[in-house]
Amino acid sequence: MEKHTREKLVAELVSLLSEGSAHATFEDACAGLTAQVWNQHVPDVPYTIWQLAEHIRIAQWDIVEFCLDPDHKSPKWPDAYWPKKDATADAKAWQATLAHIGQDRQRFTELLQNPATDLLTPLPHGTGQTILREAFLIGDHTAYHTGEIIMVRRLLHAWK
Repeated sequence: MEKHTREKLVAELVSLLSEGSAHATFEDACAGLTAQVWNQHVPDVPYTIWQLAEHIRIAQWDIVEFCLDPDHKSPKWPDAYWPKKDATADAKAWQATLAHIGQDRQRFTELLQNPATDLLTPLPHGTGQTILREAFLIGDHTAYHTGEIIMVRRLLHAWK
């Protein structure tokens, strides 16, 4: 891939992962919440805001580790990708979830920005996955659940 084209593609991928563009960012969706709100269940909604954020953290961590470590073993699907239905988070756990999401996003961004990273060749330890595909997966997955977080906030009357 031509260097200039690669740089433009990487810039777009980083934007996908970190900016809202046409929608709210994950950080916007999680800003200004209290433990009462992030732990509150809404009727007929299976997850709290914290449980959704924690799921984003676990899934993103798994994807990043898969890309960086050929020996990585993914957690058992689906149970290990979600907190227990009655699990809650105190302020320390909430902040840790948010911090880990940011740290893993930064690790993946550094992988994307590394000129030695081949975006298009399948990872040798995968089943056809490429770094490009995994970037799209992180962006799509996070956006999907960010929308759910905003919906839960709306149902709780805790959104703009």
